[in-house]
Formats: sequence, C-alpha cells, structure tokens
Amino acid sequence: MKNILLVSTVLFTLMFMSCNDAQKSELGHNEAEGVSKTNEVGEDAHGEEGHSEGEEEGHSEEEGVVELTKQQAETIGLEMKLLEERNLGNNIKVTGTLELFPQDKANISPFVGGNVSSIKVIPGDNVSKGQVLAYIEHPDIIAMQQDYQEKNDELVFLKQDFERKQTLYDKGVSSGKEFQMAQSKFRSTTSSVNGLRSQLRLLSINPDKVAEGQIYSAVPITSPISGYVDEVMISLGDYVAQQSKMFSISDNSKIYVNFKVYEKDIKQIKQGQQIYFSTASRPDELLKATVRSVGKTFNTDPKALEVLADIENKDKNLLPGMYVEGRIVQGEKKGFAVPEAAIIKEGEQSFIFILDEDEEMEADKMKFKMIPVTVGITDLGFVEVNLPAEVSKDAKVVINGAYNLSSEMVKGELEHGH
Repeated sequence: MKNILLVSTVLFTLMFMSCNDAQKSELGHNEAEGVSKTNEVGEDAHGEEGHSEGEEEGHSEEEGVVELTKQQAETIGLEMKLLEERNLGNNIKVTGTLELFPQDKANISPFVGGNVSSIKVIPGDNVSKGQVLAYIEHPDIIAMQQDYQEKNDELVFLKQDFERKQTLYDKGVSSGKEFQMAQSKFRSTTSSVNGLRSQLRLLSINPDKVAEGQIYSAVPITSPISGYVDEVMISLGDYVAQQSKMFSISDNSKIYVNFKVYEKDIKQIKQGQQIYFSTASRPDELLKATVRSVGKTFNTDPKALEVLADIENKDKNLLPGMYVEGRIVQGEKKGFAVPEAAIIKEGEQSFIFILDEDEEMEADKMKFKMIPVTVGITDLGFVEVNLPAEVSKDAKVVINGAYNLSSEMVKGELEHGH
C-alpha cells in the first residue's frame, strides 16, 4: 500500500512539472511572435515611407519615356524612319530569282582564231551595241583578204569573158560548149567572191576597202548588244580559238523575276496580276512586278510552277541571280506598317518607340516615347499597326534598337526605384 502511494506521488510530481514547462514554452513562443510582429510593423512602416518617397521622385519623370544622348543612341545602333503606309494583304508567299531573257545576254567569241593584240574594256564597263571590245590578229586573217582581192579581180575578167562569149553564142559564132564553160567559171567565182565578202563583213572588215587594196592586220571584236561587261576571259597575247568565249555582256535594264509557285496556289495566279517583292540587298524597299506568263510544266525539285514577271529596273540596281521574296496580291489593303524589329512585346500588349521632338530638349539629347499599338497583318517583314489618335502621322519610329531602348527604360526605372 505504501509502495502504491509512493508511485502515485512520483507520477503526480512529474506531470505537474511537465505542465509548467509547456506553459513556459507557449509563453516564450507568444512573446517571440509579438516581437516579430512588432518588427514587421516597423519594417512595413519604414518600407511604406521609403516607397512614398520613391513615388514622389517617380512623379518627376514621365512614364514610358526614355532619354538618351545622341552618342548613346549611336552606340546602341538606333535607327529611325518616318511612319509610312504600305500595301498589305492576305496573299500568296512566293520566292524566286532575278534573271535575264536570252536576248539580253551575250557570250562573245571570234569567228576566226587569232592572238589578242588589244583589250578595250574591263568588267563592269557600260558598252554600246557595236562597240569594239578587243582586237585579234593572225596571218589567216591577212590571207583571207588577199584571197578576196585576187578572186574579186579575177571576177572582173571572167565577167567580161562571159559577156563576150554570150554575145558570140547568140550570133552563132561561138560554140555552146565555150559559152557554158565561161558561164560556169563566172558563176562559181562570183559565189566565192560573195562568200569571202560575207566572211569579211562578219569580221567587221569593209570588203570595199579591201577590194581597193586595203589590208587589215587585226580585226575588231564587237558587242552585239548594249549592256555591262560581266566577264573578260582573255589576256594580251592569248591565242583565242574560233568560238572560244572572250567576253560576256548583259543588259540588266530588262531583267525579270522567275517565281516558284506551289501547286495549291496555281489557280489563284493569272496573267497581268501584281506581285510585290523585296531583295536581301534592299529589304525595306517594296518593288512591283507584273505577271508576264504562267508556266505549263512542273519542276521536280521543288515541285512548283514557274511564273515569269516583268519589272522595271531603271536605275539598274537589280542584278541577275539575286534571290527575292514576294507575295501575289490577294485582298490588298493599305495601312500604317513598321518593320518587325520595331515591335516590342510585353505579354499580350505590343509597343513601338517614337521620337518626341520636344523643342525644349537639349541639343545633344533625344527623348523617346513608348506607344501602345494594336498589330494586324504581318507581310514581308512588316507589321500593320493601329496607332492611338494622338500620334502624328509624321512621327519618326525606331526601326532598329527598340529592344535596347526598352532595356534602357527598365534600367532607369530600377535605378530610380532604389
């Protein structure tokens, strides 16, 4: 019995001590929470105070505006362009190359072999039809002229002999055999003289001068068309064989575009249709072509139809072989458009930067405003934009470096927030 009482007393004492410890633990925890809450309130108050000061400073700056010096703008590669209207539409995208019609390019070769004695042009020269490009010389050229002179002189005698024997034959004095032999000899020599005469003309040698005794030691190589010299494949002293290529000439003023159109789009192509295209060398310039003809045979690689289109190349900046990207007009409309690089995306919203031509700005500084826009059709690297009413139609848009401007603006806001 005493043992039972002793055990009960010990257990009661242990339970009492445990309860006291738990109360102290809860008390300590509550006190710590109270201190923490007090600190949080203090920090919030301090933070709000700091934020309030920051907001007061922020009101001194315009939202969505970034200022740069002209040197900074140059450093980040900033480019601007006046806002412009472009023809945009849902269309057929095509690719192609610039080419020349066969009659607008020439590979020039000599009619006889010879050694190059003179070269009058270099690649890139503009030449006219009939202009001398080079001279070649060879003993065979001299021999041909001598042969012509001899045959021509012989023809004079044979003509007289033929006419005399014809008269005698008509009077019955001469035999028919003598008349026929004179006639045959005269005709064959006439044919030889005419052949040599034509050969001399092909060599650009005047046969009448040769008949008078003039002998030319060299013959000119002339251009059959007007255009530009693409290649010169000879050097002084070279022996050039007959039909060997010496020069290539091209007339770029009559260049055309060879577009490749896929099978699914063929039914929408017709003669006289307008095609707008751009080249890698002039990506911001939209050029126009008119469908000249639609091919009747599919290419195998790629499986597409050739569509030839005429273009104007008055300034001759377009060159054969250039790759082009174009679109065949379908449901065309006109609207304001900017290059894709000018659009800044922030979530679902799109923006552009325009130059704020504030007269009060310092001479060395530039101010840019971030303007929200609604985008529409994307066509050949340009995006249709619908602008707020307050934006001038003569505004200068940042077309290169817009993301750099956006970074500068964010950087300025962060620094200002600190």
